[in-house]
Amino acid sequence: MIDFKKFNSVISLTSYFTSDEKCKQAIIESRWSDGDVVCPYCGGHHCVVRKDGKFRCKHCGKNFSCLVGTIFENTKLPLIKWFLAMYFISSHKKGISSYQLARNIEVTQTTAWYMLQKVRLLYPQSDADAFDGTVECDEVYIGGKEKWKHKSMRTPNTQGRSTKTKTPVFGMMERSTFENEKGEIEPITYVHAFVVENTNRATLQPIIQQFVSDGSRVITDELAAYNGLAELGYTHAVVAHGAEEYAKGDVFTNSIEGFWGHFRRMIVGCYHDVSDEHLQQYIDEAVYRWNTRKASQSERFEDMFAKSIGLIVTWSELRLCEAA
Repeated sequence: MIDFKKFNSVISLTSYFTSDEKCKQAIIESRWSDGDVVCPYCGGHHCVVRKDGKFRCKHCGKNFSCLVGTIFENTKLPLIKWFLAMYFISSHKKGISSYQLARNIEVTQTTAWYMLQKVRLLYPQSDADAFDGTVECDEVYIGGKEKWKHKSMRTPNTQGRSTKTKTPVFGMMERSTFENEKGEIEPITYVHAFVVENTNRATLQPIIQQFVSDGSRVITDELAAYNGLAELGYTHAVVAHGAEEYAKGDVFTNSIEGFWGHFRRMIVGCYHDVSDEHLQQYIDEAVYRWNTRKASQSERFEDMFAKSIGLIVTWSELRLCEAA
């Protein structure tokens, strides 16, 4: 089996993956680690190897390569460029633009954008991940800046929580701990965030019930949408921002507000603008980076590599729009 711990830099990655054959061998070893090649079409086991390196299923008779059923299927690019793309995407703290990626791996900007969109589909947040203990909840509004428009062209009454020109996003952050390499216990936070239609009680509370375990302590601001959480089985603590109250001991929402600040800087500093159509994918990317920030670069690449060989994505599914 390939040891992903050795890939702690771009140099180590390119020094090892020197050909498409080596890249394919890594996919084969990771995808079928027990040596039992499974047909992606019928699920048949113990497929045989052909002389050209492809596989043949003894059950359905179809031939296939190790790339079938992965994000690399039907690609005309060298696989090392895909591996480098995943490495660059996972290593940049605030993301990487399609223009920068195109320069890094020597492809066109359109190709780089397509690769970015494919890789972002490896990030979806799992509905099975439930938070417990202490969970901060907060909402943020993305977009809406019209400072470059003439005053006569600006949309009126867009202040505060107006959604005329802004998209609401709801987030939950769990306060937790982990054991570091020295055996010491350190605090850490994990986040879930989703684009929502509005920030009403009927919208937010079902999401909280889905992702936060019963009996947890939920900390929010004084937004009326959070009223009634105690009746749902949560211990509800409120920090009154309207009264210029930002912390009462450990009752605060500063942690998730820090995540919102990081996400805004990612958008403004790297992508500059994001369409509503693709906003959730950029949120998923930011959530993935936040939740894996304590992982080493090689561990994060290994995780992305494992995801890449279990997902197939077609061009039509990406619903092309203007490059972000």
